[in-house]
Amino acid sequence: MELGNGHPRGDAPTVNKTIGDIVDAFKSITTVKYIQGVKVKGWKRFDGKLWQRDYYEHIIRNETALHNITNYIIDNPGKWNEDRFHT
Repeated sequence: MELGNGHPRGDAPTVNKTIGDIVDAFKSITTVKYIQGVKVKGWKRFDGKLWQRDYYEHIIRNETALHNITNYIIDNPGKWNEDRFHT
């Protein structure tokens, strides 16, 4: 059965999304929510950029790589004050 948009049952066409599309959407959605929080809920304003421009994709190929990446993710926030870009 068609419901007027040319697709059975009115479903939207399937569109393949890339990881980049998903990351971009996440960044966009969270930025909009943050701005709303600043304006409506009085959240602290952040004058820098919320997200870095790009990101690094990496395929985890084995347990050692998984362990190293997991440790990096867990340990990295503790090194924020050491980051040369942190102001």
